[in-house]
Amino acid sequence: MELTLQYGTTALTFEVTYSERKTMEMAIEPPSKIVVTAPIGTTEEVIKQKVKQKASWLIQKMFTFRNMQAQKITREFVNGEAFVYLGRNYAMQIVVDETVGKASTKLYRGKFYVTVPVKDELLIKATMEDWYRAKTKEQIEERLKYYQAFFDKKPTTVKIKEQKKRWGSCTINNELLFNWRCVMAKAHALDYIIVHELCHMYHKDHSKAFWDLLGSIMPDYEVRKEWLKNNGINMNL
Repeated sequence: MELTLQYGTTALTFEVTYSERKTMEMAIEPPSKIVVTAPIGTTEEVIKQKVKQKASWLIQKMFTFRNMQAQKITREFVNGEAFVYLGRNYAMQIVVDETVGKASTKLYRGKFYVTVPVKDELLIKATMEDWYRAKTKEQIEERLKYYQAFFDKKPTTVKIKEQKKRWGSCTINNELLFNWRCVMAKAHALDYIIVHELCHMYHKDHSKAFWDLLGSIMPDYEVRKEWLKNNGINMNL
């Protein structure tokens, strides 16, 4: 359902979805889509009132996302182009070898080496994505072992998936799903993503109880969260 309200000279249009959560949540999907998730039974009047109270913040965030979108890196997949791993940039070196049966990527001595049978942008991108997926799985499994000590619940399963709008998610059955791009983040931001989802095993919403639990384990989570907001736009292929 879509609703619109007037805030000064700005018309705010937002998408409303309902769930069994107890509190209302507002989010912006870059660059300018406002999504409101409300408890089942919440009236349109109440939703509009809550959005109006947050209107100034929403408008500011939309401008921020638009500016970030304008600065988004356009990939060319050429020699010397920089790609990020754990928050650091590494130059790419493309190696064309007609004798190889399968394209591959490795990070060696501070450089990405991508070996392909033929120089093709889609093939280079695909093998880079395969490498990131494998490394994300490896890093997340390692860090989950460390942070599991803070929790008495365990995820039922952990999967690496394509998630364009989220870094991670936790299902009703406590399955943890992580974006394959996560390993592009700095280690401290990657840890934030992991602990965030582990906390959702106890609180499925972003209530005060959720943030209190997260803060008890990771007191500086806001710094890590802010890093993701500021740098996430370019964590992609």
